[in-house]
Amino acid sequence: MSGPLTPDELLRYSRHTLLPEFGLEGQARLKASKVLIVGAGGLGSPAALYLAAAGVGTIGLVDFDAVDVTNLQRQVLYGTADVGRPKLDVAAARLRDINPLISIQLHGEALRAANARELVRAYDLVLDGTDNFATRFLVNDACVMEKRPNVYGSVFRFEGQAAVFAAPGGPCYRCLHPEPPPAGLIPNCAEGGVLGVLPGVIGTIQATEAIKLVTRVGEPLIGKLLLYDALKMRFRTISLARDPECPICGDAPTIHELQEYDLSCESTSALRASVDKPEEGPMTADELFQWRKEKRPHLLVDVRQPSEHAAASIDGAILIPLAELQANVKRLPKDQPIVVHCQTGGRSAIAVGMLKLQGFDARNLSGGIRAWRARAGE
Repeated sequence: MSGPLTPDELLRYSRHTLLPEFGLEGQARLKASKVLIVGAGGLGSPAALYLAAAGVGTIGLVDFDAVDVTNLQRQVLYGTADVGRPKLDVAAARLRDINPLISIQLHGEALRAANARELVRAYDLVLDGTDNFATRFLVNDACVMEKRPNVYGSVFRFEGQAAVFAAPGGPCYRCLHPEPPPAGLIPNCAEGGVLGVLPGVIGTIQATEAIKLVTRVGEPLIGKLLLYDALKMRFRTISLARDPECPICGDAPTIHELQEYDLSCESTSALRASVDKPEEGPMTADELFQWRKEKRPHLLVDVRQPSEHAAASIDGAILIPLAELQANVKRLPKDQPIVVHCQTGGRSAIAVGMLKLQGFDARNLSGGIRAWRARAGE
């Protein structure tokens, strides 16, 4: 899609061209642009809708999944009648209905090390709508290698993030996370849940960043990580510099070929299955109270975030957020029980499973700090 704007396009995009910062030139750049969206799910849905409506000339969609009823709470490209159909078929029809003046390219395959660079190379930028670390690192690495901006977004429960990675002079995703976490350490949305409107907020931000990059309008989130807390309705932006020691975009990169990671949901399920043996089920708040009363030796570990710990904590608990647990595992004793807690028991269940696999005597506090506070009458 290129060339001057047609009369139909001038009419359709008139609210854009009225913007002094945007104008005909900005719309023409949108028309000539090619954006690849990896993942047509919670983030990809709103992003694709708005990029199509905005007039991005070519939108590529990478997805191989079918619509499931559990998607409908947040994936606004799809409806009840679409359950069971391939996502790309439904998405293409919806986007073409929104804007028949653009081109929709479908890639009904998983993003792999074998095809990622070729796919990324064919577009001007990539919008990362993935929901797992394995594909997220693959997207980042392919973008760095092909010199394509990576418009990143992620959501979990009530919190979201957005940034522009792999832009000239800016950081990449590995500057933030040099290596993927151990398999099963971080639950995905299917296990941890996500507020339905949250992907809409972050996906729309991603679409905004993509439009800004293409049209060269405004200040993109390069060297910045946008954090969104839906419960507190708060946005924060933190600076993120390029790491000169980054393994892929640093001054002396050590990664020269794409690699794939096996971070499947099955790994998480295996961890959860190993959490509590029948003879030693989850620890109740009453049991922990009795242990503390009897001064029974144990280490209490809080795997929540620092902000959660600051708001409410159990005396004597040490804070090690779940994402940092593996890196700190050598700090933990094997000569006494470890009681792990989070807010309600979900994150701590994963932590306990991981610790048990490494030989620790770990127990999960059932109900988390909420159960503890209820037991204490707080």
